Amino acid sequence: MTRYVGAIDQGTTSTRFIVFDREGEMIACAQREHTQIYPKPGHVEHCPKEIWANTQAVMREALDAAGLTPTDLLSIGITNQRETTLLWDRRTGEPLHNALVWQDTRVEPLVASLAREGGRDRFRAQTGLPLASYFSGLKLAWLLDHVDGARARADAGEILFGNVDTWLVWNLTGGPEGGLHVTDVTNASRTLLMSLADLTWDPDLCRSLGVPEAILPRIVSSSEVYGETRAPFPGVPIAGILGDQQAALFGQTCFRAGEAKNTYGTGCFLLMNTGAEPVPSTCGLVTTVGYRLDGQAPVYALEGSIAITGALVQWLRDNLGLIRDSAEIESLAAGVADNGGLYFVPAFSGLYAPHWCESARGLIIGLTRYANRGHIARAALEATAFQTREVVEAMVEDSGIDIRELRTDGGMVGNDLLMQFQADILDVAVVRPKVTETTALGAAYAAGLATGYWNSLDDLVANWGVDRRWEPGMAAGPREWLYAGWSRAVKRSFDWAEPEA
Repeated sequence: MTRYVGAIDQGTTSTRFIVFDREGEMIACAQREHTQIYPKPGHVEHCPKEIWANTQAVMREALDAAGLTPTDLLSIGITNQRETTLLWDRRTGEPLHNALVWQDTRVEPLVASLAREGGRDRFRAQTGLPLASYFSGLKLAWLLDHVDGARARADAGEILFGNVDTWLVWNLTGGPEGGLHVTDVTNASRTLLMSLADLTWDPDLCRSLGVPEAILPRIVSSSEVYGETRAPFPGVPIAGILGDQQAALFGQTCFRAGEAKNTYGTGCFLLMNTGAEPVPSTCGLVTTVGYRLDGQAPVYALEGSIAITGALVQWLRDNLGLIRDSAEIESLAAGVADNGGLYFVPAFSGLYAPHWCESARGLIIGLTRYANRGHIARAALEATAFQTREVVEAMVEDSGIDIRELRTDGGMVGNDLLMQFQADILDVAVVRPKVTETTALGAAYAAGLATGYWNSLDDLVANWGVDRRWEPGMAAGPREWLYAGWSRAVKRSFDWAEPEA
């Protein structure tokens, strides 16, 4: 009997279930988008119940489309949008509030308050993270303080906290009827509550953020059998959990120190494997857990997180009506020879790595009567490549390791114009693998390793292959002139937003 491994890929805009075979090839896939909720400027929410309903639906749909049954699955892995924060009633499963999405900036006053004592790097030595609205421990503190009765109920042990991975595992394994309350080390490392040194919840950090430890999930490795599904179908082991960007690092088989990948999705997330020891950053990156296999030491990574890349294309489509379909951006941008002097800084919710400027806001600069729709489209694509170069330069400085090639994945890697410009502005080869669904693949790999579908990391490396490679072709002079213009534009975006009243 041929068996497969499934992966739940719960992302910022949609949920997918993908089934993979032993060669890492996709056998079946189903996808559903969920609602993006914007109650106020800077506030971004998702409905937890919608995400759970969509997860169940795509699991059934993918199996039905391929003529498979749950018994054809050896195990399931989960990968998820990180830092998105949920609170729910442990007895009923009812969320106390919409999920606060990783892009949400409502905790900026709390960030400023905590930074008054010790600065933005107050917790960096323990967690590898700066103080920023990005991370879920701060969002959890906001929920406890702003949802009626939440803090009292937390103290009474009536509610549970989790990022999306925890919410899904709890529901998949029974919910109120014995559901497992766990999170893996990669997701825990994004909370500002976990000690990087021993991978446990830090009591001092919890006290500083006002978070009761009793509501936190148990921290587990990224690859082990946690339990079995009870819904939407019973009896399939859940055996892998990785935050989406660590899952992509794993799916790209970046198992050696110095290997790096960039995922081009809603945002961009560039991770470099740094090996068995965490590397502190002095250049605006975060130090995070890359993955941990069952019974083994953790592997660490440096990460540069960019908030808005693919989301900028969606914004041009949905908010401005500049294009009807996201795929049109490439042909529109290709209709002009260059950006016409335009730069587009998409600081819609501030700037993440390497600037960490939450008061920055988006701008288009360099407009003249010469500019047209094509120049705006091209500037939007180039913004992704420019932001990636900022992160690469910081990563090289922090690690002392030159990046000789950049492995890429995510929805934007089918854009040849962007990939060539990325190689040009980096002056480094850009590589697209044969299987670009590396986030889901990484979760499947973690689950398959834990259940014997694959025997070792060597099996996974053997599956990886190159689909296309872009070599840099831009001369140094134009490259540096373009990048200098970008740097000027970024500085103009700083310190625009005023604190909330």
